Amino acid sequence: MVKYIFITGGVLSGLGKGVVTASTGLLLKSLGYNVTAIKIDPYVNVDAGTMNPYMHGEVFVTEDGGETDLDIGHYERFLGINLTKKHNITTGQIYYSVIMKERKGEYLGKCVQIIPHITDEIKERIREVARESSADIVLVEIGGTVGDIEGLPFLEAIRQMRIEEGIRNTLAIHVALAPIISTGEQKTKPVQHSIQELRRIGIQPDVVIVRSPRELEEENRAKIALYSNLPKEAVFSDPDVDTIYRVPLILHSKGYTKYVASKLGLRYKEPDLSKWEEFVNKLTSPKNYIKIAMIGKYTKLHDSYISIVEALKHSAAWNNIGLKLGWFEATDIERGKIDLNQLKNYDGAVILPGFGKRGSEGKITAIKYLRENEIPILGICFGMQLMVIEYARNVVGLTKANSTELDPSTPYPVVDLLPSQYNVEHLGGTMRLGAHPIIIEENSTAWEMYGKKTVYERHRHRYEVNPKYIDLLESAGLRISGWSREKYPEFIEQRRTRVFYFGTQPHPEFKSRPLKPSPVYLYFVKKVVEATKK
Repeated sequence: MVKYIFITGGVLSGLGKGVVTASTGLLLKSLGYNVTAIKIDPYVNVDAGTMNPYMHGEVFVTEDGGETDLDIGHYERFLGINLTKKHNITTGQIYYSVIMKERKGEYLGKCVQIIPHITDEIKERIREVARESSADIVLVEIGGTVGDIEGLPFLEAIRQMRIEEGIRNTLAIHVALAPIISTGEQKTKPVQHSIQELRRIGIQPDVVIVRSPRELEEENRAKIALYSNLPKEAVFSDPDVDTIYRVPLILHSKGYTKYVASKLGLRYKEPDLSKWEEFVNKLTSPKNYIKIAMIGKYTKLHDSYISIVEALKHSAAWNNIGLKLGWFEATDIERGKIDLNQLKNYDGAVILPGFGKRGSEGKITAIKYLRENEIPILGICFGMQLMVIEYARNVVGLTKANSTELDPSTPYPVVDLLPSQYNVEHLGGTMRLGAHPIIIEENSTAWEMYGKKTVYERHRHRYEVNPKYIDLLESAGLRISGWSREKYPEFIEQRRTRVFYFGTQPHPEFKSRPLKPSPVYLYFVKKVVEATKK
């Protein structure tokens, strides 16, 4: 039978439940099991696609075009697999489905209620993922914290699943915070209250993972075990670390893998984590560093670009180099609050994605400075579009060139709305989304990156480089090195340049993995390192 592991959190959000879930998945997969993961988000949005990154961090795009929570990215990176839009369940999806069934008369005249109809829908969604992925083990992370009113139906659903699936096939893991107060004391009362609330709802945790700035003290471990009605061996410490990729190694060293396996009746043999250890060592013990400027409009919340940051980390580690990031707010560049000469202190720059007019001119100004000062540059999605606008203005000579997204009346719409977007009425789930084929030109930078004719990368955009301007742009030295099947530019580069200059319409960072970095980011870091040695 399928084994289900439910991960809940207490005290406050942002504790790292997603990393604990991903780490648990990695460890169980290393035992030879087929593992998948689901993120439940109790917000009423149908998906994350219409949310500002400041509200909920990055929107992570799946291979099949799902706009999901950023924790899906953690799961994919740690497990090394592709998940689907079904792996992110929200309150909006559940209620929408139940209401549509009620409108069709599928409940046969019954009064539709939270229990059983909403909870049954939640359980069916979880089991559907288990069936479709042929998983041995399904990890289910419940977003938010225990006690949140919007999360109660999901907690009730997993309480019911424990009865229905059997105690040997289910495991409840609770993650909670033991803060360090100003006196230096490590306090366990928040953990105790959190577990008390979980048990009041009807869920007895089997494992407690305690987040804290430092290692959990043995006395406090015993105290938490006592108040949790658990043996001390079921309480694990998860202290702050230098990188999230160290978490599975720490948990495993404390006997976590063996304990979880024993509770679920899984066969156990010591897993081979050597490749993961090698990656972590490379990531955390570099001899030299490169400095990368990150230029975007949501820089106050670095989680807005978490997949890009992680892709750079993966690539830096396998290039045997350390990474230092400097964040530049595009709006401040636009307002003249940032001296662009600071960019000369960096070895390369990433023009970050992000829709809308705010900060766009700041990015264009930065792109011009980087290009003219021969600083390696990588533009992602909207960042690539702005590279084309800058090139059209300052190299081709179309001084009023722009995107129709930013200036609908521009006389030179070098970036324009995709024809498929002309009649779109709803914003949610209607962009060009998910993995699409890209045809790569031989003897190009893109070809050096991938080494093959056709690749698949994930997209999230409504606008594209206008094909009407391709001949003019290419005659001025820009090259289109990757094409969509519809003949729209996917990759751009510069023909006559000594330094790295590359733009990508898709988001290759979504497919970067710790043990298999994105070819685009790996090549970018490699070229930046080479440039520093000249």
